[in-house]
Amino acid sequence: MPTVNDYYLSALPIMVVAVVVTMATVPLARWISFRVGAVAQPGGRHIHTQPTGRLGGLAIMAGFVVAMATFGRGVQDWLQVVVIAVVVAVLLAADDILGLAYWTKLVIQGLCSLAVAWLFAISIHSVNLPGLAIPLAWATIPITIIWLMGMQNSINLLDGVDGLAAGVVAIVGGVLFLAAVNRLGVEPSQGGVILLSSALIGCCLGFLVFNFAPARIFMGDSGSHLLGMLVGIITILGVAKVTVALALFVPVLALALPIGDTAFAIFRRRRQGVGFAHADARHLHHRLLALGLTPRETAITFYLATAILGCVGLAIFGHRKILAVALGLLLVALALLVWRIWRRGGFAFQQRADADATRLDRPHV
Repeated sequence: MPTVNDYYLSALPIMVVAVVVTMATVPLARWISFRVGAVAQPGGRHIHTQPTGRLGGLAIMAGFVVAMATFGRGVQDWLQVVVIAVVVAVLLAADDILGLAYWTKLVIQGLCSLAVAWLFAISIHSVNLPGLAIPLAWATIPITIIWLMGMQNSINLLDGVDGLAAGVVAIVGGVLFLAAVNRLGVEPSQGGVILLSSALIGCCLGFLVFNFAPARIFMGDSGSHLLGMLVGIITILGVAKVTVALALFVPVLALALPIGDTAFAIFRRRRQGVGFAHADARHLHHRLLALGLTPRETAITFYLATAILGCVGLAIFGHRKILAVALGLLLVALALLVWRIWRRGGFAFQQRADADATRLDRPHV
């Protein structure tokens, strides 16, 4: 019977392949971006200063697919996950090229999520609370669709600073990896989740080589929706599928920042009387930039916060000793954040944040 160390070792090749293939295909994705006009121009809400290709999601897809086809074919449902990864990346690449209407993208999200829940039978069957297991019955497919669409939109809205979405998803992948390792003794099928998480981490790390500030390519909607879909699926196959109290809090806590930012954006836009698709510069990462942090510092702040929340989720899930790591990360994150704000002139920057947000608010195109 494989040991935990065996699973750690099996995760290494698939992660390395994902890193290498993603890095190797980014230049091709960048070339295609400029050939088909999928280029983000400077100005408006954008903080970059050079025209930048936005088909990086195709490189992420390539890294994930090749890694799974090479070392992940023993994973249950691996082919279904690969198929949906290709479909999501290709369909949303059309948005990066053509600029589809928001409702068109919403329909694509819904259909892809429906395919996962109904056609591929990858779904959340119950919600488990302390002393209480709630079967979802007829609500299984609707709840799964909501979960998958929520993940896609959360990662999409998070993708506003160089390296932010890819780094956060890599950390979330690490959290899902450790949660699966913790369940191996009672749930051997978690070995598949370990390999899926490893492939996810690998393609994110490979993409970060080109996407960390200053970015040479963006992941675009094809990349952000792909990563959101993969996080949602791996969560369902992993901690959300086991009968453990509070299991859903692991991914929810790790993704608390993008989920919370998405929820607040919906509330804020509804209060302003504008649609959900109305883009603005009031997201949390925009606020941190306006406080004086650089894009790199903003991304690192999110990385630390995600790691902290992920550690708390893992502690609830059984990794008790990891709370010490969370506390250490919290102190480091707070110290760095306060130091940078103080160096840049303190919280007077908040006035500039509000002014910039008002000036840059504009409808989504």
